[in-house]
Amino acid sequence: MPKLLIIIASTRPGRIGLPVANWFYEHAGEHGAFDLQLADLAELDLPLLDEPSHPRLRQYTQKHTQEWSAIVDSADAVVIVTAEYNYGYPAALKNAIDYLHHEWRHKPLGFVSYGGVAAGTRSVQQLKQVVTALALVPTVASVNIPFVTQFLDDNREIQPNPVMTQAATDMLDELLRLEQVLAPLRAAAEH
Repeated sequence: MPKLLIIIASTRPGRIGLPVANWFYEHAGEHGAFDLQLADLAELDLPLLDEPSHPRLRQYTQKHTQEWSAIVDSADAVVIVTAEYNYGYPAALKNAIDYLHHEWRHKPLGFVSYGGVAAGTRSVQQLKQVVTALALVPTVASVNIPFVTQFLDDNREIQPNPVMTQAATDMLDELLRLEQVLAPLRAAAEH
């Protein structure tokens, strides 16, 4: 079973990204096509990039970089759960992406974005420019949650509507198809 890494991009205290990621993680578990791993950038607490060598060399000197490398390297597919901050994506996410290079290559990538009227879609558009430079392959299907607070219940859990649920299923299906297509490229890169 391929491994899906779900990354929570927001590190802000009180963030809605955590309940959104928890909902998506649960939905992905019910989908059943992937072995799941959750990576919370708030818990990882990566400092601003502090490696002396370019990431493509994989000459990591810091323990936190080696641990982050192992997490991403073990994934066959990735989903980023992201907010939109001032029409862009969180700085912690850019930092986490920039720490690595080869670990991202030839993996399908889905987005779960949330926010106000734009549902985080402007952050996703910016992210697509960054991730394709690392040979990540974004899915066409995505989950975009507008006015996200309307889906939070009193326990700070997401109560999705049918559109969100269907979008999540469609994206997971596409991630699975792309993972199967991209797996030979990842295998060839290992040799």
